[in-house]
Amino acid sequence: MDGIVFLNGEYLKADEAKVSIFDRGYMFGDGVYEVVPVVNYTVLDREPFLERFGNSLRELDLKWPMSKNEFLKMIDELVKKNDIKEGGVYMQVTRGVAPRDFAYPKNISTTCTAFAFKKEVINNPYATSGVKVVTVEDIRWKRRDVKSIALLGQCIAKEEAKKKGVYEGWMIEDGFITEGTSSSAYIVKDNIIITRPLSNAILPGIRRKLLIKLANEHDIKIQERLFTAQEALNADEAFLSSATTFVLPIVEIDGQKIGDGKPGPVFNKMRKMYIESALKIAGVSL
Repeated sequence: MDGIVFLNGEYLKADEAKVSIFDRGYMFGDGVYEVVPVVNYTVLDREPFLERFGNSLRELDLKWPMSKNEFLKMIDELVKKNDIKEGGVYMQVTRGVAPRDFAYPKNISTTCTAFAFKKEVINNPYATSGVKVVTVEDIRWKRRDVKSIALLGQCIAKEEAKKKGVYEGWMIEDGFITEGTSSSAYIVKDNIIITRPLSNAILPGIRRKLLIKLANEHDIKIQERLFTAQEALNADEAFLSSATTFVLPIVEIDGQKIGDGKPGPVFNKMRKMYIESALKIAGVSL
C-alpha cells in the first residue's frame, strides 16, 4: 500500500499508519464507513454522503470525530496530497480502542481513518459492454440501512459471484431482490424503472437517491417496489449503481440475456444525466 492516509488527526504514509489490535473495528466490526467519488479533483455529492454518514453514526451511537466542515477539509486534503484527479475517498469511524467487551465502552475516543484512491469512473469500459450478475442468498444482518464496516455477508456473496465468473451478485431474501453485494439494483419494464423501496433491508444508496431525483426531473417513471428474480429475468433492461461505478448496465442475470443483451436506452439516458450532473459539480465544461 502506498500514498498518504489520514489517521486520527495525522496525515501519514500508508505503511506507517497503525491501529491497535484492540480497536473495536478490528474485534467487532464496530464502526461505519463511506465512499465518495472524485472527479476533476472534486469530491462529489457532499451533502448526501454527510447525511448518510451522520445517520449511520447516530444509529450506532457514535460521534463525529470532528466537525463536518473539518471532515470535508480532511477529505479534500487527501485528494490533494494523493493527486486524485479521478477516483474516490474511503473513510471510516470505529468506536475506538478498549478492552474486549461486547457492551459499548464509555469515555473513549473514536478511531478515524481515511484514504484516497485513483480509479477511472467516467470512461468505465463496462458502461458500453455491460456486466453479468448472478443471484445469491442474502445472509446479512437486519440493519442494512447502516453502512457498517461488518461486511462479511457481502464478501461471501461477492466471492460466490466471482467464482461464477460474473461482476456482481444480486442478493435474494424471501423471494425478492434486495440489492447488489456492493451496489443498488434496478430493472426496467415498459420504460419504467423499478427499484426496491428504502427500509432496513437495504442501504440508502446515494447514487440511487440522485438517480431517482434525475428521473423525476426528466419525467422518467419510477416505481419503488419489491421485485423478484423472475421479474428481473423478464425485464427489458437492468442496471446497478454505486459510488465509483456511477451507473452500469446489466446484460445477463443467472446466465440469461436481459433484453437484447446490450445496454438499453433507459440506462444510457440515466448514466448520461448523472455524468453531466457530476461534471457540472466538478466544474468541467460539457
